[in-house]
Amino acid sequence: MFSDLFGPTFTNGIDALLAWSPLWVLLFLGGIGWTIWLRYIREQFIESIKWTLLEIRIPKDVYKSPAAMELVLAKAIHQTGGVGTWYARLWQGKVLLWSSLEIVSIEGKIYFFIRVPSQFRIMVESQIYAQYPQAEINEIPEDYAYYVPSYKKDGEWSMMGTEFVLSKPDPFPIKTYIDYGLDKNATSLDAEQQIDPITTMLEYMGSLGKGEQMWFQILVRSHASKRYPKPGHYFEKQDLSAVADKEIAKIFEKAKFKPADKENPSATDLSKGQQAVIESIERNLEKLQFDCGMRGIYIAKKENFNAGHIAGLTSLLKQYSSGTLNSFKPKNVTGYDFPWQDINKERETKLKKKMLNFYRLRSYFYHPAEREPFVLSSEELATVFHFPGRVSETPSFKRIESKKAEPPFNLPM
Repeated sequence: MFSDLFGPTFTNGIDALLAWSPLWVLLFLGGIGWTIWLRYIREQFIESIKWTLLEIRIPKDVYKSPAAMELVLAKAIHQTGGVGTWYARLWQGKVLLWSSLEIVSIEGKIYFFIRVPSQFRIMVESQIYAQYPQAEINEIPEDYAYYVPSYKKDGEWSMMGTEFVLSKPDPFPIKTYIDYGLDKNATSLDAEQQIDPITTMLEYMGSLGKGEQMWFQILVRSHASKRYPKPGHYFEKQDLSAVADKEIAKIFEKAKFKPADKENPSATDLSKGQQAVIESIERNLEKLQFDCGMRGIYIAKKENFNAGHIAGLTSLLKQYSSGTLNSFKPKNVTGYDFPWQDINKERETKLKKKMLNFYRLRSYFYHPAEREPFVLSSEELATVFHFPGRVSETPSFKRIESKKAEPPFNLPM
């Protein structure tokens, strides 16, 4: 019958497919089994990781630019070890370890936390003390994120959450502390003359009232090189530099003279703005790179929930935006634009439960969240997360009132 309808060529193809069916079925099932195996061993490894949640407090009169935090990130957070062999990755299930940098407002009182694998605790503490000798670091035995009960549609708490991603390709940097002039000697300018972009976030989070909380976290790990799809290739990957070269080439293409220049067909007319963009991209590539994920949550008791803070949360990072470079935008917001999209609020409830669970687990790169990370350099990351000095006068910022002459004498080295 197939021969009459489609001809002998089609019939021969079907026969060949059926004849080889044991092989491709075996390959198909083997692929599924391998995927299940990798997920299983990775979950086992991730569940075995011991975590430490650190609260960092600093004195009010600290003269440090975000460059100090950039050194902390480079020395203590950028960890690449443990996954160098196929045995570690494919048999032991090891993955690149990650950390969580967190800024939290609880009823207007602001806290800085860093959650790290316990094996890196000494390194993180040592590097923080190296850059902020008067800091106070305390281990938090109970996670603040679990003080709030799990979200229920008819519960006593209301919440809204969102994740943040870059609006342009990774090579384009955000507006950093260097662009704000904070790379200069902190004592060369009066506090009133300095502009620290993080103060916008701190002032806003410090305005929350009774029964309100806002949590912001940045999940970070060292950048996994060659993870970008290479155009025209199904399996081959390319690194961040190759992606950056392509974006720079686009800028040059736009700058080419429109009239044909027979003597110099490759002539370009780069504007000052285009030159500045290229310089920013190249400067950004010189720094250490981090895979990142960001999310924020506004949660409050129902009688204290202020819907106006939803817009405040989604615009929490606007001060880092640049029209010619990059910016953050919200994604995976836990809500819907139109009522008919979720009449009974069941889908919204699931989104909120998932967002709260992902936050508590600090999950982003791997199961259960498994998000595609974006890349920030150490300069960008230190701009978004650092300890502000005198330039920040937020009354509710959790600081040490008295100076400490030196770090604890028994800090392991």
